[in-house]
Amino acid sequence: MASSSFYCGVQSKRFLVLAQQLRHYKPPPCSWDDNEERIIEEAAGKFVSQVGFQESVTRVAQNPEKFRSKRAAVLICLFEGDAGDLRVILTKRSSRLSTHSGEVSLPGGKADEGDKDDGDTATREAKEEIGLDPSLVNVITVLEPFLSKHLLRVVPVIGVLNDRKAFKPTPNPAEVDAVFDAPLEMFIKDENRSAEEREWMGEKYLLHFFDYEIENKRYLIWGLTAGILIRAASVVYQRPPAFLEQSPKFKFPGLVDK
Repeated sequence: MASSSFYCGVQSKRFLVLAQQLRHYKPPPCSWDDNEERIIEEAAGKFVSQVGFQESVTRVAQNPEKFRSKRAAVLICLFEGDAGDLRVILTKRSSRLSTHSGEVSLPGGKADEGDKDDGDTATREAKEEIGLDPSLVNVITVLEPFLSKHLLRVVPVIGVLNDRKAFKPTPNPAEVDAVFDAPLEMFIKDENRSAEEREWMGEKYLLHFFDYEIENKRYLIWGLTAGILIRAASVVYQRPPAFLEQSPKFKFPGLVDK
């Protein structure tokens, strides 16, 4: 991890004001007008998806009690860099994994029965993956759930790293090859970004790619991870991205196979 980027010590007044702002965040309501029962499950464990959309652009938010999806959470752990910028902790998945090896993701995974909420899930997974003690993270808010390509409900949890000095990244070699950080604002700037038009369930959407280099290492941040970070940056900085997001306005078919 780029240790020079991390802010050591007490958070600045600006950072504390930001935390207060985020505590008042309310996810947007669902925009769908009709209801259809959804019984969708996914058998995958850890996830990095090529596709990820805010749940409010889908039908499932209208009838959440009928949407029995597997639930997961990811941790958007923020801290203040030396230059005063907000930064987020990211991981590069192990090259030994059978799926999505070497791809960039946020710490996170599926909920366990013992987790009391999404914050518990996200911080527990972060500890397992990168050795981040949950006591060092002040969970501030959650964003609206995202749906992965396989319709796994993923809840982004925003937290603040309280004490950088106490955090010594220890990646779990079975899951993580590297831990690094990136500026959050990057995900609403139209710099070092590209996009490809794709189609899912008959609807076109844009898949965003962010090229990032730190300590002479290059990372490509895309898919579900990029989509979540675009939304997080928009909420934190209270402005939309400087580019077109283009999420699909799709309707689920009558039957969705696992």
